Amino acid sequence: MFVQVKTKKVYQHVIEQIQNMVMTGVLKKGDKLPSERDLVEQLGVSRASIREAIRALEMIGLIESRQGEGNFIGGDINSSFFEPLSVMFMLNGGQPEDVLELRRVIEVEAVALAADKITAEQSVELQELMEEFRTAADEMERVHIDKAVHDKIAEIGGNYLILILLNTISSLLESFIRDARGMILREESNRDLLLVQHQEICDGIIAKDSKRAIKAMKIHLETINTTMKKLHESQAAER
Repeated sequence: MFVQVKTKKVYQHVIEQIQNMVMTGVLKKGDKLPSERDLVEQLGVSRASIREAIRALEMIGLIESRQGEGNFIGGDINSSFFEPLSVMFMLNGGQPEDVLELRRVIEVEAVALAADKITAEQSVELQELMEEFRTAADEMERVHIDKAVHDKIAEIGGNYLILILLNTISSLLESFIRDARGMILREESNRDLLLVQHQEICDGIIAKDSKRAIKAMKIHLETINTTMKKLHESQAAER
């Protein structure tokens, strides 16, 4: 299955072979890699090179090492994707508004895809999430469900890259979104606003009405954007 490596920077070639096998479908999520001893024999390299390659692939989330079981092809690259992206975002002077603009671009398309592809089973799942939203006991639970609704919409759209990007954006904006929700909820009249907006988005998707879902998502994101601007201005005035 593997091709022997006889060049410098051996561990990099090991990495490339495993990555290529994933890209071509030879190795799939959950597949167990051969043992270190077997990899040494098949690749014709040292155990140190194998371990270095495994360690590097584990860092980017492609391989999951399980104590006493071995190494497996992983599927959760969200955290490894988030860290370098967030670092570059901060180094280049990124602002919350930049992330909100990206979120608007991605999420508007996400609801359109979801409206086109949603199944009867997924409609039920979305309705159940909204019921949890309505009956949530406290604000922290509502924040968690809020994110779950957006994740479910991306999942329904069927594009895993969109889901990864949304998770990354969510991580970048987590504290800002929490503060924005706090500002919205300071006004009694706004207590049901976010619930109503999410319900309208979901109703549009369930009805397979992409125009309705898109309009509702744009209104929701504009609410967040407006609140974020107020929060930023308030914080700037306090400095």
